[in-house]
This record gives sequence, C-alpha cells and structure tokens, in this order.
Amino acid sequence: MALLHRAELRPTKLELLAGWLLAQPWYAGGTGAGVERVAAYRFDDPAGDVGIETILVRVGAGPLHQVPLTYRAAPLDGGDAWLVGTCEHSVLGRRWIYDGCGDPVYQAALAGALAGDVVQADEYFEVDGRLIARERNMTVTRVAGTSEDAPDAPDTGAGLEAELEAALQVDADEGLTRIDARSFELTVLRRPALRPAPTGDALVGTWSGQPSALVLAYARPR
Repeated sequence: MALLHRAELRPTKLELLAGWLLAQPWYAGGTGAGVERVAAYRFDDPAGDVGIETILVRVGAGPLHQVPLTYRAAPLDGGDAWLVGTCEHSVLGRRWIYDGCGDPVYQAALAGALAGDVVQADEYFEVDGRLIARERNMTVTRVAGTSEDAPDAPDTGAGLEAELEAALQVDADEGLTRIDARSFELTVLRRPALRPAPTGDALVGTWSGQPSALVLAYARPR
C-alpha cells in the first residue's frame, strides 16, 4: 500500500524532469515543450522508508519515456550519479529524488515484480484518519515467459543484495537500461513503444488511451 499526501512540491516532479530528462543519453524527444505526465504506477518499499513511483512522460509530440523514481528523506549513499534533484515537500520536508534504476530499493522491487513476488501498490490518501483509495490511472501486470527462455526467479529475499551487482549499462541507441545480477539481467525500457514482448518474464502496462499492453521491463538469464 502506498500512502500519499495531499501536498505541494517545490519544484514539482515534472519541473525537475524538465531539466534532467533532456540530458539523459536515452532521451529521444525534442526541446522547447513541457514534460507531460501520461500515466504512473507504484511499488511498495517493504521497509516503508522509500517512495517508489514510475512515471510515463512525453515531451511535446515526442515518444513516450519511462522514468522510475525513488523518493528519499536523506541522500542515497553513492547515488550522486542517479540524483534527479531535490524538492521541498509541504508535509515531509526535503526529499531527494533519484532515477530508480540506480537505487537498490527500486532494483529489488523490480526484481520482485518480474519474479511474481511483488505487485503494483494500491494508493491511498489519509483524510481525517480514514484511508481513501485513489483510482489507478494505469495497470501493471507480470507476463510469465516460456520455461525454456525465462530466467530462474530472482531471489527477492536476503540474498538479493548480493545477487544484484548493480553494474548498470545504458544502451543509448535503443533506449534501454540494464541492471546486471549474477544470474539474471533486468532491462528497463526507457521508451516502451520500441520493444515487442520478449519471451522471458515481462512487466507490461495499460492505461486509458493505451489499451494494448506495452512492455515496460523484462528479465532474462545471463
């Protein structure tokens, strides 16, 4: 469950992305237009410390881009290269916002989702002591691959940190970010429209205006 706050952010997420997104090697849009939020989904941090949200955005008439984000109350040790920026949250105070692909909390959530152990988080606002559900604006599901092509399910327990080497690779030409582990590889599609469904385990998403499932991420053995 993701507990949300009716809060003001300065700068907003989209304002932060407007400067950061255009500098990324996998960005394929233009300039001169604002960043538009198309859809979003969340995972839970089991420890309850880190917010995990993936936003699908578009700049002008450009292609769709996928940006996993993590929200932290303090800087991520060793995470400077993945810092999107900081903002002031009117309820929680200063937040450090990271590209989730470089954050071990997101890496673990994505591995769990592709293994079938983690599901999309339900979102709630707390109003006068009551939890009010917020309707999802997109649906994310796991599609299991064939037994021959799918990797062994990632270890999402205590061994995951050791399994993930977090030696990230960015394929700027194809808009992919790969997260290497010892026995499997996670691939995040930065531009989801570019890829057909792979034969391995995949995470796919649909939303209003996009009834056909787009592949968001997949896993494969190394």
